[in-house]
Amino acid sequence: MTGIAPHPRGTLIDRVLELLRGGPAAPQQVCGDVLDLAGAPATVAERLVLALLGADPRVRQLPDGRWSLLAEAQGSPLLEECAFAVVDVETTGMRANGADRVTEIAIAVVHGSRREVVFETLVNPGRPIPRAICAITNITDEMVRQAPTFRDVADQVLAALAGRVFVAHNARFDWGFVCAEIRRARDLALDGPQLCTVRLARRLVREVRSCGLDNLCHHFGFENMARHRAAGDALVTAELLGHLLDRAREQGVRTLQDLDALQKSSLGTRRRKRRASPSPPRADSCAEGPA
Repeated sequence: MTGIAPHPRGTLIDRVLELLRGGPAAPQQVCGDVLDLAGAPATVAERLVLALLGADPRVRQLPDGRWSLLAEAQGSPLLEECAFAVVDVETTGMRANGADRVTEIAIAVVHGSRREVVFETLVNPGRPIPRAICAITNITDEMVRQAPTFRDVADQVLAALAGRVFVAHNARFDWGFVCAEIRRARDLALDGPQLCTVRLARRLVREVRSCGLDNLCHHFGFENMARHRAAGDALVTAELLGHLLDRAREQGVRTLQDLDALQKSSLGTRRRKRRASPSPPRADSCAEGPA
């Protein structure tokens, strides 16, 4: 099943993955294009590439000996086969790769009719929480003082994400913080499919003017008793995802690849830009940037 998986960070492997995005490649091609070992004997090339890629969860070796990205080797799963990990993080600010850190994280699973928070915790960010952020989230320095650090819960986060499709409302924000924290805690990089419920809603819920989480909750009649808290936002985003999947199926979407293509598709007539003042650290209604 296609889903999130951690893997060792390394520019050499990144170069191999970039090569494989163009299609399956034989070991000798990998050696020549990536390892600068053009002309290496076939047996040597096979051993080198096996040592490099054999334990990487993102690739597999095809029966003809070539290596391929896993999604290309297996095909895209049907939506009914996918399990989704809906993630929400609260943070000290907006700079995932800077000085800001996660203060709370929750992960809800969506699989068929299942909607369940499987992991949630406050997180000690190791730095003061700005007053403006405290006012939004109601998470204070006192609340997180005895909480675990992200390093303490990193393995639980990885277990909750493993094999599932990463989903969040404004996914770039949550993905950026989770990836940054996993990198700092375990020196691992996350890789796998990502869905953004903001992007999907803009394409599937055309009757609303704003696709911020509050507005969509009002539109669909969701009640969120814990807004700007990780578990509350993750659970209503999970409910939202269920509705978006139903609408996507009505438009003929059948596979995860179809859904990803939908979220990346053009919106057609562009909406008039409006000045917005989203409440940090969430930016639900921000304009889409490059994928």
